[in-house]
Amino acid sequence: MIVLFTDFGLEGPYTGQVKAVLYQAAPGVPVVELFADAPAGQPKPAAYLLAAYGIWFPPGTVFFAVIDPGVGSKRRALIVEAEGRWYVGPDNGLFELVIRRAPSTRTWEIRRPGPLSASFHGRDLFAPAAAQVACGELPSHMPREARIGRHTDWLDDLPEIVYIDRYGNAMTGLRAALLAAGGRLTVGGRVLKRARTFSDVPPGDAFWYENSNGLAEIAVNGGRAVEALGLAIGSPVIIDC
Repeated sequence: MIVLFTDFGLEGPYTGQVKAVLYQAAPGVPVVELFADAPAGQPKPAAYLLAAYGIWFPPGTVFFAVIDPGVGSKRRALIVEAEGRWYVGPDNGLFELVIRRAPSTRTWEIRRPGPLSASFHGRDLFAPAAAQVACGELPSHMPREARIGRHTDWLDDLPEIVYIDRYGNAMTGLRAALLAAGGRLTVGGRVLKRARTFSDVPPGDAFWYENSNGLAEIAVNGGRAVEALGLAIGSPVIIDC
């Protein structure tokens, strides 16, 4: 299958145009829309989401992963294979956590065909490459792993808000399994206790919990944490042991 992980949104034509290319170039290959609202233009928080959510898909899955504020520039275009999964997208840090957490990886640089629009490489460059990989046509390019732009200063776990869902819950870039069972998080000026799920706290109370994909998530039972705590992408999270 091909999994879409983008900041394109569903309101305009972008996701539809990409899917049209995929359906033509890889007929019969299922296309799954995972994120269309990843942090817009922000590869860093998106990288932690991609690493957390990608592992739920089987080997052989191709991720069309495009958060690309440098579109049209000289930034490289990549195909990365990690633990049998394939990732297609820009070389801007989006694959940093996937590469770091995998025991081994292989990487290719995508050659740019023509004609190619300056502002929509998702449709013109990455979609055809993702379709090619999904059809089993492995890239013939020479491995270019030594030239990948690595972001070694990024933490293994990011103490920030990386995503806000439609319910107003706020995901962090922290893997909950690495936090103390009774640990607290300070977010938006509030110290939050850990709970197992929403109904374990009184209505209106803010708390944090391990979400279904292993990330520490901030929530309010019966409310919206984003408004209650004044949160946004990038809001800091302090770990209180």
